[in-house]
Amino acid sequence: MSGTGYKNPVPTVDAIIEIGDQRRIVLIERKNEPHGWALPGGFVDYGETVAAAAVREALEETGLAVELTELFHVYSDPARDARLHTVSTVFLARAQGEPKGADDAARAELFGLDELPSPLAFDHGTILADYRRYRDRGERPPAER
Repeated sequence: MSGTGYKNPVPTVDAIIEIGDQRRIVLIERKNEPHGWALPGGFVDYGETVAAAAVREALEETGLAVELTELFHVYSDPARDARLHTVSTVFLARAQGEPKGADDAARAELFGLDELPSPLAFDHGTILADYRRYRDRGERPPAER
């Protein structure tokens, strides 16, 4: 059966990259629409696992070789990306070094959770609020997100 005529969500990945203590994470400033600050991530290539996509996207956008430490959550709200319906698998990752923006990232910088930039793109404000709750209280996001 061919996929013609079907409208399916598009798989994406995002990485919450921790450097040093768990209170500093890497965000990128997007070159392309929608503009704003975002977690490093992007579309999963055909034939690629979501884990491999997260590692690849992190390297392409920040120059950092990351180690994925855990699967954090899956975000699938059809409105999370105004361009199309995406489903993002979000990983926690560790890295060392200084991030440098590349590929479709104008900049890559470290931020403390108490000093996040604005605006945040997509639903990354929600993801980072969930991450903060997880780090502070050990609470995972609810299954319906």
